[in-house]
Amino acid sequence: MNSQNIKYLVVSPVRDEEEYLRSTIESMAAQTIRPAEWVIVNDGSTDKTGQILEEAAKKYPWILPVHRVNRGFRKSGGGVVEAFNDGYKAVALQEQDFIVKLDGDLSFEPDYFEKCFSRFEEDPLLGVGGGVVYHLENGKIQFEKNPSCHVRGATKIYRRARLEAIGGFWPAPGWDTMDEVKACMLGWKTRSFPDLELVHHRVTGAADGTWANLVKNGRADYICGYHPLFMLSKCLVRLPLKPSLLGSFALFYGYASGYFKGIPQVDDRRTIEYLRRQQINRLLGQTTIWK
Repeated sequence: MNSQNIKYLVVSPVRDEEEYLRSTIESMAAQTIRPAEWVIVNDGSTDKTGQILEEAAKKYPWILPVHRVNRGFRKSGGGVVEAFNDGYKAVALQEQDFIVKLDGDLSFEPDYFEKCFSRFEEDPLLGVGGGVVYHLENGKIQFEKNPSCHVRGATKIYRRARLEAIGGFWPAPGWDTMDEVKACMLGWKTRSFPDLELVHHRVTGAADGTWANLVKNGRADYICGYHPLFMLSKCLVRLPLKPSLLGSFALFYGYASGYFKGIPQVDDRRTIEYLRRQQINRLLGQTTIWK
């Protein structure tokens, strides 16, 4: 596989992104390796997002706008997956080597994708990869921390065969965890590239607010089938972080309320059992997918 000959499809679910979408389009247009096609799904925006997409499509023939009807509210996790699926289905021929899920509020260097694909070229078992995300806070760079095996949902690159092997995404919060867990279970590797950075102009979870975002994360952990002991440990580790105590309570509330409300979990017991074994191994200090 030569990175210069790679064909890749990008799908970007966007909603009310008029403030930052042009920056993302400019970053993509400047790439040393452009996508074969970039489907940008306007998920019911009420601002000028749709207009920006139509203007971009006239300028760049490899951009395909898809417009969805406004559902009237933000649908965390599930809405993103539904929009992604609509965009993926809009492509007539899906013969690309890679499928990319990319947010519409990112900026990145012209050689970002070329360098990412070189990492896949170096490791045939790498199934999911992508750069690390940061935002500017009071003029200082703040990285959105995550394990090296985890790629942020804002920028995920999949080998097409790997994405097909896991059957796509679970349409709910936690989709960007379960995809990687399934990949590891099937023998693939997942990895973020710490030297390849993207600017996230909107902080992850900013649209929901701190409390709602933490509750959402706890709910996503429940949906993914996190082991209760691992979840308790996660909440305890978070205690010193701001908002202290309240943040841990929000996480636990989101997780526990999933049980009380009978919210469906991932419909894949094998994957949940695999994830829970990995989490128990981590608590015991043994080797896991997180190393």
